[in-house]
Amino acid sequence: MFSGAFVAATLLPGGSEVLLAALINDSTDTWLALVVAATVGNTLGSITSYYLGYAGRFAKTPEALSTGRYRHSIALVQRYGCWSLLLAWAPVIGDLLCLLAGWVKLPVIKSTVMIFIGKGLRYLLIAAMALHWL
Repeated sequence: MFSGAFVAATLLPGGSEVLLAALINDSTDTWLALVVAATVGNTLGSITSYYLGYAGRFAKTPEALSTGRYRHSIALVQRYGCWSLLLAWAPVIGDLLCLLAGWVKLPVIKSTVMIFIGKGLRYLLIAAMALHWL
């Protein structure tokens, strides 16, 4: 579960939600351990994206991105700061939010906490639905 969630949180495609539901279906008594493993793995994957964004600052000048097609997204991350990372679980935009958080150098500890909360709530909801439909 951990590795599936980690890969799904990076820029690679993955379906950790389906994996979590299937594993809960196989063994309902381990649901909490599966949720914790998924949350930690997915959070660490997002932090990897954060650091890729941070490292990207060395490859391109900040001015190059602030005037390009990412200008609006960067402005949103700068406006809402770490709070925007509560949506890091969202498909498509979640990876971009983490990448841009690193790009604009949001505080890593606060960013990690917000990512962890958002992803943890998502996995708890998926676990609850999986347990309900058994």
